[in-house]
Amino acid sequence: MSMKPLEHDRRYGELDQVMRAYLGQPADDTPERRSRALEAYLRHTWHTRPSAVAEAERQLRAYSRNPPGRLRHTLGEFYAIPDTGMPQSAIGDWLLLLADHLKRSVEEGDVPEPSSPQTHWEWHARFPETGQLLGGWFSQDVVDEFDDHEAAVADYAATTHPQVVARLVGELHELLALPLDEGDYALAAAELGMEVDPPEPFSHGAWFRSVATALSGG
Repeated sequence: MSMKPLEHDRRYGELDQVMRAYLGQPADDTPERRSRALEAYLRHTWHTRPSAVAEAERQLRAYSRNPPGRLRHTLGEFYAIPDTGMPQSAIGDWLLLLADHLKRSVEEGDVPEPSSPQTHWEWHARFPETGQLLGGWFSQDVVDEFDDHEAAVADYAATTHPQVVARLVGELHELLALPLDEGDYALAAAELGMEVDPPEPFSHGAWFRSVATALSGG
């Protein structure tokens, strides 16, 4: 039988977070250099859940030393490493390399400097509720579901717990505080799932400000 969620998280939960950081990114780590994906994982995790870095190192090393056999594969009693484009025979050594980088980061205090998100995973890890709003209410279907952007925002507010709405407002203020230009705001909107342009005459940045103001009752 497949693993229960609690067992999965105990054994592979943080490993899964590291692997998700590599989706759409090259697994081009070397002994001397961390990949863009691992740098993003470390940057976000150090500044939000620092103790998780050591747990990720432990889970990566344990998995590489004891990869699942055919029976566990058939039964679904393991975590399936996503396709990284590298040969299956190289996965174990790659995981050990990542574990070594994480260990070095903890032991030497080698923490990436804060910055704007650099990967798709990092945008969603840092602004999860903004991704919910933009991906859920501002897909291409918005024109069929709502009269305009304002109606979509009002529907979000009416169907979402007030504390979660407050979390979104905080995320929007954090996003607007980053050193971004208008092109960066457009990129952020696309990375976070927005598939339509902001309403006229707003730019992406100005629209983010208007949404934060509307949802905070300003």
